[in-house]
Amino acid sequence: MVSYETLLGVLPVLMSLFTIAMIIYSIRVFTSKTLGSMVLAIDALVVDLVVLMVLVALYYKSAFLLIGVIPLASWVFLLDVVVARYLEKRWSK
Repeated sequence: MVSYETLLGVLPVLMSLFTIAMIIYSIRVFTSKTLGSMVLAIDALVVDLVVLMVLVALYYKSAFLLIGVIPLASWVFLLDVVVARYLEKRWSK
């Protein structure tokens, strides 16, 4: 098991890397030309946000911060289902 001091040293680096990745994904969302590319960037953005929220909860030793992770993960799953159904209807015509 990793000690908490080691975890405190690594968490800020991980949080900054995930934040940079989220900025790149946000740029991709606004510059994408196709719906599939936009949905893929939003999926990656939300997954990174979920991981970032978990890292912040670990950093502050708070389980209450994890409450927002479940609806966020559910939202990205619902987004995938809705867009997949839309694309399926559009391509089947």
